[in-house]
Amino acid sequence: MRYVRGVNATTADAAAADPGRIVLLTTSHRVAPGLLSWPAWQALRTADRVLCADGTHPQLPYLREAGIPVDEAAPTAEELVAVCAGGHTAVVVATGEGDPALTDGLARLAGSGRVRMPELELLPASYDLPGARLLDLVQVMDRIRLECPWSSRRTHESLAKYAIEEAYELVEAIEDGDRDELREELGDVLLQVVFHARIAEEDPDAPFSVDDVAGTIVDKLIHRHPHVFGDETAATPEDVREHWLRTKAAEKQRTSVTDGVPLGQPGLALAAKLASRVRQAGLDVPLPTGEGIGYDLLTLAARAESEGTDPEAALRAAARAYRDAIRGVEG
Repeated sequence: MRYVRGVNATTADAAAADPGRIVLLTTSHRVAPGLLSWPAWQALRTADRVLCADGTHPQLPYLREAGIPVDEAAPTAEELVAVCAGGHTAVVVATGEGDPALTDGLARLAGSGRVRMPELELLPASYDLPGARLLDLVQVMDRIRLECPWSSRRTHESLAKYAIEEAYELVEAIEDGDRDELREELGDVLLQVVFHARIAEEDPDAPFSVDDVAGTIVDKLIHRHPHVFGDETAATPEDVREHWLRTKAAEKQRTSVTDGVPLGQPGLALAAKLASRVRQAGLDVPLPTGEGIGYDLLTLAARAESEGTDPEAALRAAARAYRDAIRGVEG
């Protein structure tokens, strides 16, 4: 039996024939760099070589700070297989969430049958949290605001009409029961929020960001849900509504039940909102009398609200039925 430098030749041949292992390490750009899973750190520390094609990859400073040498290289599939020959492990820190060119090349090489392929492992090193794509939206909006000739000139005032239009389109998607349309219209409404927040960052006197917007609503939700985040209890939806109205009244310190009712909303919704405020406050305010359809509609809206019906939604439903009837006659 042959021996090579005191090593059994059979063992040495087996080691040389070991094709090794490739670990494709994927990371999310939506979490802070350096926050990697324990299996990822284990793979990085035990690897024979760590490679990364992107010299600006946000993980590189943290890996080097941890004492892990990284080669800034973009090997082909053949080159990477050669690196692993002899039982070595190579970790590839992928750009973005993967490296399609490399994985496609490895797949083609494996399919050729020309070489014995290393073990290939896809190892997610960090994961997106729920809501992570909102970070992408903020980044995209920031770039659009800076580089788009149209978007860079928008103001709160010039965008106001789009907020109304998108809200109506969202309502229509809900009424139609179209899930794909609902998802798209929710995105359009969300865009309005992010767009206005991005514009608000540029205000020289009172700037605020989308984080400030989110922080404000988070604080409001927590404060108005003491039965969830505090010591109070609420067994029924009515109890929850009572909590909400009580805390809202304390926050706003309104001098009139009409304070905060937007006059720009549709007429039926406005009439119902005013009637609701009067009813909840226990006030006895007779409806104004007069001639004309406006007073009749006001009376109908107030009656609908007292019966628990949204007059705006009821009229929309009737109008849709009327539209269908028209189409039936036409068709």
